[in-house]
Amino acid sequence: MKLELIIRSNSSDIDFALLKDGKLIEFNNETNNNKFSVGDIFLAKTGKILTGLNASFVNVGYPKDGFLHYHDLGPQVQSLNKFIKKVSTGKYKDYTLKNFQFEKDIDKNGSIDQVLKTKQNVLVQIVKEPISTKGPRISSEISIAGRYLVLVPFSKRVSVSQKIADPKEKERLKRLAKSIKPAGFGVILRTVAQGKKVAELDKDLQNSLERWKKMCGQIANTETPTKVLSELNRASSILRDVLNDSFTSIVTNDETLFQEINDYLLEIYPEKQSILKLHNPKTPIFEKYGIERQIKSAFGKTVSMNKGAYLVIEHTEALHVIDVNSGNRSNKANSQEENALEVNIIAATEIARQLRLRDMGGIIVVDFIDLHSNENRQKLYDHLKAEMSLDRTKHKILPPSKFGLVQITRQRVRSEMNIKTQEPNPNINGEVEAPIVLIEKLQVELDRIIANKDNSKTIALHVHPFVASYLQKGIISEQIKWFFKYKKWIKVLPRDAYQYLQYRFEFR
Repeated sequence: MKLELIIRSNSSDIDFALLKDGKLIEFNNETNNNKFSVGDIFLAKTGKILTGLNASFVNVGYPKDGFLHYHDLGPQVQSLNKFIKKVSTGKYKDYTLKNFQFEKDIDKNGSIDQVLKTKQNVLVQIVKEPISTKGPRISSEISIAGRYLVLVPFSKRVSVSQKIADPKEKERLKRLAKSIKPAGFGVILRTVAQGKKVAELDKDLQNSLERWKKMCGQIANTETPTKVLSELNRASSILRDVLNDSFTSIVTNDETLFQEINDYLLEIYPEKQSILKLHNPKTPIFEKYGIERQIKSAFGKTVSMNKGAYLVIEHTEALHVIDVNSGNRSNKANSQEENALEVNIIAATEIARQLRLRDMGGIIVVDFIDLHSNENRQKLYDHLKAEMSLDRTKHKILPPSKFGLVQITRQRVRSEMNIKTQEPNPNINGEVEAPIVLIEKLQVELDRIIANKDNSKTIALHVHPFVASYLQKGIISEQIKWFFKYKKWIKVLPRDAYQYLQYRFEFR
C-alpha cells in the first residue's frame, strides 16, 4: 500500500489530500480564520443553565454559545473547577497536580445546577465544531493528544485503544503507561503505540505534559472567553494521527508549511523526513497528482464505479441516503444473486471511501441491491466492516436487513465536505459556445501579448481540457498554426479545475 499526503496552500486556506495507491481517500480543508477547531481548549464563561436539558450554554467567543451537557462535564469537574479558580489568581503555580487535593467525583445522575453557576469560569474543549446554525459542542473532560498517547488531567484511568487486539500487547502497554504516568493524570494509549518502547512513550507523554503546563500558565489573570491551547495545525494533526511506515511521500507547495512539517517530523518521526518534498510551482500541485479531476468526479450526486455500476448520494436534514445501482454493467456472473453480490462488494468499497472523503456524519442509510442468501449478506457486511476499519472517525454498522438496507452511524465533529461539481452554463441562452469562438478570443489576446511582451519568455496557456484537446487536434493544429505565425511555441496546459471558457496566459 502506497500512501501520499498532498498539501496545497494559498493565501486563505490549506487543502489536504490523502492518496492511497494514487486514489483520493480523504480530503480536508483548513481556513486561516477557523478559531474553533476540534481539540481547542478555552477558558470560557457559563451562560444560561438549562435544568430541563441538564445542560448549560457557554460563551466561548463564537456568535452562538457552546453547548455543555452534564454528561460532558467529566466525573472530576469539581476538581478541575477548583484548580482553575486557584490558578486564575496567578499565585498557584504547581501545574503538575502532584500535591493537588482532589474533590469527589460528581454523581452520574446528578443535575448541572448543582455543579455550575451562571457566569462561572470553566475550562472547556471543543469536541464538535460549529455546524450550520448550531454553536460548538464542548466538554470539560480535557484531553491533550500526543503521537502515541492521550494525556487526561484529573483522571486515574489507564486504557488502551480497542483497535489493538493482542491481549499481551495491551497488558504490556498498560504496564509501561502506569510506570511513567504522573500522579493526577490518566493516559489513553493510541493504536500507533503498538510495539513502541517505554522511552518513546515517555518522550511523547512529557511533550503533552509541557503543553498542559504552558496552557495553565496562560490561565492566570486571563479574561474570558480566551483560547488557552490550540490543537495542532491541520497538517501536523493529520500527520500525528495517520503517519506510519506505509507513507511514501508528503508534498507541499508552500515553503513555510514545508519548514513547519519538517520540524514536526524531526520531533515525532525523524526517519520519515526524507519523504517530505517541496513541489515545483511550474505545474499546480493538485493537477500534478490528478487530485483536481478526482475531486470533480467524486463529489457529485452520482458517483461512477467499476464496470458501469454507480452510486446515487442524497443529503437531507435528517440523514444521508446512498442508492446502489448496477447500471449498464456487463453481467458475466452465473446468476442474478452472484451479480448482485459482486456489485454490492464494489459499492461497499466505494461507500467507505466516500464517507471519509466527504466526512459524512450522522445517520447514513445504504440501499444495496437485494441479496436473498444469508451467507451473501454476511459476506457483504464483513467486507463493509473491513473497508470501514481504516476510518479513524467513530462509527457503527448494522447488518443488512432483508430489504438490503444497511444503517451506519458516523460521528459528526465538523461540517461535511461539500464541493460544487457542476459549472454554470457558459451561455445563458442555453447554447454551448463553439470552441472556435474561444480560439478567436485567444488569437486576439496572443497578438497583443506577442506585440507587448519580451519574446525571450516562454508562454504557457492554461485552459479547460476540452479546449486544450481542440487546440492540439490534427497534424496542422491551432497550436502548430500559432508556431508558424509567431515563430514561438505556445505551450498548452489542460487544467481540470478550469471552467469551459476560462483561460490564463503564463510567462516564464
